[in-house]
Amino acid sequence: MALKHTFHRWFDSLVNRAVTLVVLVVILTAIAVTLVNSHLGREELESQVREQMTTLSSLVARELDAKLSTRFQTLTSVASEMNMEAVTLEGRAKLLLDRQIALRHLFNALYLFDASGQVIAEYPGAGLVGFDAGQRAYFKLTSSQMTTLISEPFIARTGEPTIIITAPIFDSGQQFIGVLGGAIHLSEDNFMGGLLRTRLGEQGYIAVATRSGITLAHHRPDEVMAPAPRSNPAVAAALKGYEGVRFTRNSQGIRTMMAVRQLDQAPWFVAAVWPVTDAFAPVERLTDTMFWLALAVAALVAPIALVTYRRLLVPLADLSDQISQHHQGDRQRPIRVGGGREIRQVAETFNQINAERNEVLASLQEREAFFRALSQSSPIGIVQTDALGRIEFVNPAFESISGLSQDQLHNRYLVSGVYEADRAEALQAWRDALIQQRHYRGKFRLRDALSGRVVWVDAMTSAIQTPDKCMGTITVLRDITQELEVEEQLRAEQQRADSILGVLHEGVLLMDKAGGIRFANQAARDFIGANLDEDAGSLFDTVQFRDLDDRPWQLADFLAFDEIGSLDTVLHNRQGQHLDIELTMLRVNRDTARERLVLVLRDDSERRRREQRLSWEASHDSLTGLLNRRAFNAALDKWLAEAPGLGTPSVVMLVDLDYFKPVNDRGGHLLGDEMLRQLAQRLSEAVRQSDSVARIGGDEFAVLLPACGLERAETIAENLRAAVASVVLEREGERFSVTASIGVTTLSALDSGPKETLARADEGCYAAKARGRNCVVTVPEPPAPDRV
Repeated sequence: MALKHTFHRWFDSLVNRAVTLVVLVVILTAIAVTLVNSHLGREELESQVREQMTTLSSLVARELDAKLSTRFQTLTSVASEMNMEAVTLEGRAKLLLDRQIALRHLFNALYLFDASGQVIAEYPGAGLVGFDAGQRAYFKLTSSQMTTLISEPFIARTGEPTIIITAPIFDSGQQFIGVLGGAIHLSEDNFMGGLLRTRLGEQGYIAVATRSGITLAHHRPDEVMAPAPRSNPAVAAALKGYEGVRFTRNSQGIRTMMAVRQLDQAPWFVAAVWPVTDAFAPVERLTDTMFWLALAVAALVAPIALVTYRRLLVPLADLSDQISQHHQGDRQRPIRVGGGREIRQVAETFNQINAERNEVLASLQEREAFFRALSQSSPIGIVQTDALGRIEFVNPAFESISGLSQDQLHNRYLVSGVYEADRAEALQAWRDALIQQRHYRGKFRLRDALSGRVVWVDAMTSAIQTPDKCMGTITVLRDITQELEVEEQLRAEQQRADSILGVLHEGVLLMDKAGGIRFANQAARDFIGANLDEDAGSLFDTVQFRDLDDRPWQLADFLAFDEIGSLDTVLHNRQGQHLDIELTMLRVNRDTARERLVLVLRDDSERRRREQRLSWEASHDSLTGLLNRRAFNAALDKWLAEAPGLGTPSVVMLVDLDYFKPVNDRGGHLLGDEMLRQLAQRLSEAVRQSDSVARIGGDEFAVLLPACGLERAETIAENLRAAVASVVLEREGERFSVTASIGVTTLSALDSGPKETLARADEGCYAAKARGRNCVVTVPEPPAPDRV
């Protein structure tokens, strides 16, 4: 802990900080230069290493290709010269091999095989004459492909890794008679032995392997004739024919660079392998050297910088002494110091700030005097506190509210006068206002110290702040006790009004001139079919009013009236209901900002159903549900008026029942009534939807067929007659039925009224009865009178 304190004291010095900064800059610069040089040197060295490895692997590959090519061509040439019969070859085999001086220098051993693969001669003698090599891969491939081949490597009887080059021998008829083979020991100096001594740096080496994955040469003897590590990505790529340089890791996990070159004469490749640490050792040594050089430079610069900065900062101590004297009042003159331009600027800045401070203090004193004079006459309570909330000044209005004098309130916490139940909330809000640097406004209670009564105040607090700190607060308070009492009374009246409106069956809506809903009692909410809040939007976005002519009423239609006494409408609400409503509207405060429309909605469905029922009963027969005589005559009047303009005439029929009296007499009136109801149903089903069917007497019916035409009407009349005859009722084993005599006539423009038309149809009924009943008789309209 003491060491940490000592370090803080040492580092607190501006001189020590400057020296530390200089040393760090020197060290960081040296490190940056070292890293850049290392990176650039590494890239350059990597390019050179790649080129060196590529060149070396290419040289070795070309050398091996040359050696293999010489042996391959020489062996092929010698085999082609042994053009003789098979018997001659077997007889002279030993002599032939003894003469091959050139082959002895190129191969470690020579062999002659007959056509079956049996050794018939060898050099030097190793006791293999008579050995059957017919199943060996190199013999089978040569004898089948009839060309010179290089075998896969194998371990010879002597324990040496060996390959054999074989060439076929043919007689004068080009018949295969044997094979000439030359064995090469791979580790011999005249072939690959010298490769083991080729080094790259201190740890790099050359390796040779076949494309089938057998290592032929390696600086570690235990790797020779072992499978190549196919798990190594670079080796796996070389086995597939890759040539180039790649970074990889060897079997010991050491990161290396590998340059691969494929051979042309055999499916082999040469790999130049160089560990990265060995290849880039010069760069690492250069980096270490520059690092230690940077440390030496830093050690040399540190004491020089320390002495220099101490001398440069001597004027700062003089500046500190003068400022301290000025603060204590021992110095009134402006500060004067020597040293660099920056230190002189600090002194000048201090002198300027000090002069401005004196001006500000004088201004603040003037403002304080003005504030105190103004607050003395203010009817609103004003309180000034320090940053901790202790009262420094109050005006007479606050003294009146609190019941305490300025002297009694001085240095008391403002929150201590707040009513106990409101104190915690007011204190938290006051703190939040200070921390968040915003105004606080709220209502809370104070206790009057003189009377003990509780006073409600509306308070607003604002912080007195400079850019650096909070100096305190200024709070203004207004006594709102009487206002709250009046509001409470108004609220109670409002609740009573809401209660009365809530139990009314009529819906009461209050909306502004934009259609916005300002109030709706429960009955109005039920009519609208939605729960409304203060932001319910326009009433006309929620429902639709339509009058009895199905015309929609929009807001503009209501604004066109000052008052609507009664309007029969259909209300389409949110729930898809169509309600019969009687609407009354009153417009208040017109052309002012508080203009309102009061709508009263009454359920009018029962009255309208009652009126519809009375209207239906006045125009329909109560027994059959058909039109009565009055309604039928009204319809007939209408179509008689339109008769002159119709191209196809309208037709009227009178249907008089035959034999209906026996039904009533023997079956009773109830059976007669049932007969009339079923006949009315059959008549309604037999006519068109546009036609009118009426019961105009006890057993007499009338049918009006607008724009039907006489021919079609006669067809319909026959259908009516058949429909009447088909109705059969049964009672106590007796069957009852009736028929109809039907009179048909067209509506004429010359008819003076319904009576004349019906009289003509009635004439047809009488004629039908005279013809034996149950038939249709058509009475033509009277001819037009002659024009004079």
